Amino acid sequence: MSITAEASTIRAGAFGNAVELICRECGTTRELGPHYACHECFGPLEITYDFPDITREQIEAGPANIWRYKALLPVPDDIELSPNLEPGFTRLLKANNLGAELGIKNLWVKDDSTNPTNSFKDRVVACALSAAREFHSKVFACPSTGNLANAVAAAGARAGIKTVVFIPSNLETPKVINSAVYTENLVAVEGNYDDVNKLASEIAGEEDGWAFVNVNVRPFYAEGSKTLGYEIAEQLGWRLPDQIVIPVASGSQLTKVHKAFQELIKLGLVDDKPYKVFGAQATGCSPVSEAFREGWDACRPQKPDTIAKSLAIGNPADGIYVLDICRDTGGAVADISDDEVREAIVLLARTEGIFTETAGGTTVGVLKKLVETGLLDTDLETVVINTGHGLKTLDAVSELVRPAATIAPTYDAFVAAGIA
Repeated sequence: MSITAEASTIRAGAFGNAVELICRECGTTRELGPHYACHECFGPLEITYDFPDITREQIEAGPANIWRYKALLPVPDDIELSPNLEPGFTRLLKANNLGAELGIKNLWVKDDSTNPTNSFKDRVVACALSAAREFHSKVFACPSTGNLANAVAAAGARAGIKTVVFIPSNLETPKVINSAVYTENLVAVEGNYDDVNKLASEIAGEEDGWAFVNVNVRPFYAEGSKTLGYEIAEQLGWRLPDQIVIPVASGSQLTKVHKAFQELIKLGLVDDKPYKVFGAQATGCSPVSEAFREGWDACRPQKPDTIAKSLAIGNPADGIYVLDICRDTGGAVADISDDEVREAIVLLARTEGIFTETAGGTTVGVLKKLVETGLLDTDLETVVINTGHGLKTLDAVSELVRPAATIAPTYDAFVAAGIA
């Protein structure tokens, strides 16, 4: 069984300018619906569109959230009327201090930690929620490494739909609390994310009316990541960066940012230009980085063992597409150790005042490594994406940051401490 959504029950315009689903592998097409695997070759499905003429002015007149790009997403024109978290249009910060530290002349940080549940996952969940509504789903659910569970639980609460979220039982405590506060149906599963995802896929196949955001409505969910690319281009003055560094878990975010850049070019909203895409992983779960380094065309699954739990997907669904994009654009995929992740979290905080979680530490740390290895051109305009807030992974840096001194409440004690 699956989501019940006969074509006759889906209202006209439910998915905006989206027209059909197409298989990434064999090109077979099918109607828009709660489908995520090709019925011919079992390859992943992608949404295709018939875009009208869209101008910069039309976009700029929209709301200060992802719905300013609704014409480019699989959502209805009246999406703003449906209760949702209204994520997006987060800040793009000029990172002069971090750039000077790393030797990069023109560096920006796209800071998605200011989304409603403090991660970029609010973007993808908003698109998945819209699809779940149109499919008349009765349960909104997900398997998650943490941030997605937070976003699904909060979005479901806002929308008034039952939510059930599944997480690995060893998840960071702040992420557990940040999900449980929004829903009474938080389920901890013994095992890693790949075990949780397998269970979710089984439930999605057996339970009627369950919308698993990253399983049976995945094509709609994944499109939300495109809004990161749209915003970066708009916030740069409607131009594409020369280089961009993106964290890699399943790989979907990286592939969709690239898709967004290509759509903007085709629509004439930005000038066509070359740009390089770089992927970032933690060494303890780096199947895509390993494949890139070894020259493989596919990723060998790994058992995750890293503090960067939000990136700990040992068998990434979009790994092969990340490889293709990074190679085709002249970029790379690299990884760093857990100690380097911790150091990068502190580095970003102390240079730019941004407290990132372990995924952002991974991305900034890989940025540093790319500079040191000469893979990234320090003369080119570069964007690095911070996907979540550091309050979610406090344990990662709890041993690194301490009071500089503990002193008596006297001026003499202050002087003796050598702080001045």
